[in-house]
Amino acid sequence: MISVLVVEDDPLVGEAHEAYVNRIDGFAVAGRVRTGQAALRFVERTPVDLVLLDLRLPDMDGLQVARALRTAGSNADVIAVTSARELKVVRAAVSSGVVQYLLKPFTFAAMREKLEHYAKFRTSLGHDREVSGQAEIDRAFSALRGVDRAALPKGMSDETLAAVVSALRAAPEGAPAGTIGESAGVSRVTARRYLEYLVDKGMAERRPLYGGVGRPEMTYRWIGEA
Repeated sequence: MISVLVVEDDPLVGEAHEAYVNRIDGFAVAGRVRTGQAALRFVERTPVDLVLLDLRLPDMDGLQVARALRTAGSNADVIAVTSARELKVVRAAVSSGVVQYLLKPFTFAAMREKLEHYAKFRTSLGHDREVSGQAEIDRAFSALRGVDRAALPKGMSDETLAAVVSALRAAPEGAPAGTIGESAGVSRVTARRYLEYLVDKGMAERRPLYGGVGRPEMTYRWIGEA
């Protein structure tokens, strides 16, 4: 059973998140708190496997909480649960050790998918041993991101695909390849190749963006959780 701490300052929203988690097989809420300091005290007293962390808390920034957990030696993983859509926040979340990013508002199905992917990730790398090689690591991160990378086309990498997926998920209204590439740290051409792969797999959709001169630019939107 994966133990979860819900950190959410809005009591009604926190209650809803707790109910969602407890409906998912293999997960149980160990506690619910409303501030960053309370979260740190709770984890120090009662270690948990996963923290569902609101990034906008009344006493401190949620990413400060994530970093403080690492500094204190906690092994708890963090999933950001937030309405923050700024790319700089997404980048900061990744650098702070956040394993997944769930945008508010969301459905129960969206949270269930995130947690089920996380459970597969823990199962893949949940033993205290050395991994067999790169392929095992790639499979584990594939489970976490929710994309089947068993047979990527030649020249495509798991690492780059994961970066493109993360950037695409952080733009729920959709974005052109150039914007996704900038966020993922790759060129527009490279981003477009991976985005087209996701479209072919039915995990993203492509739409023309009208208003400019010449051919309309294409925008891409993640639909993997639909």
